Amino acid sequence: MLKGFKEFILRGNVIDLAVAVVIGAAFTGIVNAIVTSVLNPLIGALFSAQSLAKALPVVIPTLNGSGKPATLFFGAVIAAVIQFLLVAIVVYFALVVPINFLKKRAFQKKEAGVPAVEADTPPTELELLTDIRNLLANTSAPGAEHGKHTS
Repeated sequence: MLKGFKEFILRGNVIDLAVAVVIGAAFTGIVNAIVTSVLNPLIGALFSAQSLAKALPVVIPTLNGSGKPATLFFGAVIAAVIQFLLVAIVVYFALVVPINFLKKRAFQKKEAGVPAVEADTPPTELELLTDIRNLLANTSAPGAEHGKHTS
């Protein structure tokens, strides 16, 4: 039972999902700050409204007429839709567009024969051993045979 749990936890997509959730939660703060501090005040200035949450109330009387009537606030629904659209716009232009641009550039470089990432790859063990052998061969005494020590 524990072996199966270990395989489940160490599976790559579970770790990727966990990282995505953590990064998404952290990014939520940035997106909410942009929406609530920049975009919502701009919309409020356009419509001369402080908040849509209490706007467009519709009062529905109770069936028997003796209780407190119910109030529906359609402005809150409209505000939620606007909030969703603003978050989607921020995520699209802050994440999707730049990532698509970078993918397109990497693909174009790959098609042109240029590696997408030009990083220094460390030498392999065989290359290191060959270099060590060559250095040892070059530092041996002149006239001495390779592989034999001189005294």
